[in-house]
Amino acid sequence: MTKDKDMLETEDQEELVIITDEAGNETYYREEMVIPVDNKNFAMLVRAEEDPSGDAEDTVLIARMEFDADGEPIYLDPTDEEFEEARKAYDAIMDEMEEK
Repeated sequence: MTKDKDMLETEDQEELVIITDEAGNETYYREEMVIPVDNKNFAMLVRAEEDPSGDAEDTVLIARMEFDADGEPIYLDPTDEEFEEARKAYDAIMDEMEEK
């Protein structure tokens, strides 16, 4: 994942996140949920059906969210520790939803 992220809107105005890898390949994701952990936000990004690459790798990503001067989200690679914290928080949210 690189710092260069773009946002597109689909016909129903749902935003797509375009993640560009080191080789310049673009992959399309939807932001499914934001997970707050220790004053940081992590986005659960799920590969979009509209993704033209057709590649099934990396169907779900967890990205740390920062915001630029215009308030637009920037998606960054989390550290290994941040990833584990976000994954545990996600698991706790899913467990809580199953109990309801």
